[in-house]
Amino acid sequence: MSIISTAFGWLLSVLYDFTSNYGLAMIIFGVLVKVILLPITAKTKKNSMKMSRIQPKVMAIQQKYAGDQMKINEETQKLYKSENVSMGGGCLWSFIPLLILFPLFSVIREPLTYMLGIEGDMLTKVLELVGIDSASAYAQINAAAKFPEFTGKLEELGLTATQAQGIDFNFLGINLAMQPEWKFWTDSWTWDWSHIGAFLIPVLSAASQVLSMIISQRMNNSVITNTKGLEDKEAAKNSQSNQSMKMMMYTMPLMSLLFGFMYPTALSLYWMVQGFIAVIIDVILTKRYRKIYDAEDAIRLQQTLEQERLEAEKERIRAERRAANPDGITDNTSKKKLQQKQKNEQQAAKAAAAREYAAKKGLAVEEETQTEKKPMSGIAERPYCKGRAYDPDRYSSQSTEE
Repeated sequence: MSIISTAFGWLLSVLYDFTSNYGLAMIIFGVLVKVILLPITAKTKKNSMKMSRIQPKVMAIQQKYAGDQMKINEETQKLYKSENVSMGGGCLWSFIPLLILFPLFSVIREPLTYMLGIEGDMLTKVLELVGIDSASAYAQINAAAKFPEFTGKLEELGLTATQAQGIDFNFLGINLAMQPEWKFWTDSWTWDWSHIGAFLIPVLSAASQVLSMIISQRMNNSVITNTKGLEDKEAAKNSQSNQSMKMMMYTMPLMSLLFGFMYPTALSLYWMVQGFIAVIIDVILTKRYRKIYDAEDAIRLQQTLEQERLEAEKERIRAERRAANPDGITDNTSKKKLQQKQKNEQQAAKAAAAREYAAKKGLAVEEETQTEKKPMSGIAERPYCKGRAYDPDRYSSQSTEE
């Protein structure tokens, strides 16, 4: 943590020397942090959108295996694996910007050490000179604000001209070194821009977190589609990720507001910048990844429309058949019937050809008289419809004797 704080202090010092404005340096620092973390942010966003996109499938699993939580977990894990969705990776990466606050808070709280490079015995002497109790939590930041009053004496103490000038925490008339006051209804409250501005920065910081959460939630919900490739608002409303986002929508802004009135205003300024930059990045990343998902949805929608067209054509053909045959009477087209019919037609054709040939030759043709065996059922087309052993005259002799 000390190594990270040292690196942050060096970077913030360079930005302060470049801009000669502590507030502007803090804003640029916040932007640079977001740019450096952009690959992680993109990975987290992509994973979040994937999880949102498969929510209809997750809900289908929950409905199919309702009451069997073990099976639901098992099938959900398989779904995440097949869709290449990370269960915890995206959430863990999202906590990195929050972890940056701790070393940054050390830099803000101890600017003499991390920005001006004053340490050890020299630091103790400097604090005694400007009249600041070294045991105070914000001793260094309060001392740095008083350096302009002791510039000459600080140089005599052994500080360089740059170190003796201290740090100007004024930003747009707001002292970023002060801790904001939130009890504006008390007599101790001073109605000037310095106090009002310091009060508004933590409020805007919390508002930026709310806006970031809302934009991210709506962007993620926009990629939740059904099997047809159309946006599924019902699935988005009831999705598990949507419920988790609602919880974070309350906790993160409240934490930002709480910390804003506990620590110097500079920390809230950084957090506010992070929130508004996050909104811009979220919109850009969503548009980028939505091109891929929109192409997939277009293919699914085209396939669905083609399937519906084929079904409509089949239904039209069925309707025409029903209109042509309203009673639903159809010919028997069994394979055996068709074979027997074809055989009879061939025999009839041969007999006709034989008669025609005999007539041309002047020959007499004797018609073969065959005693046609009457089928047991009495139905020529269905000889065995009453069973192979059926005999209509079986009991005729017995009946006659009686």
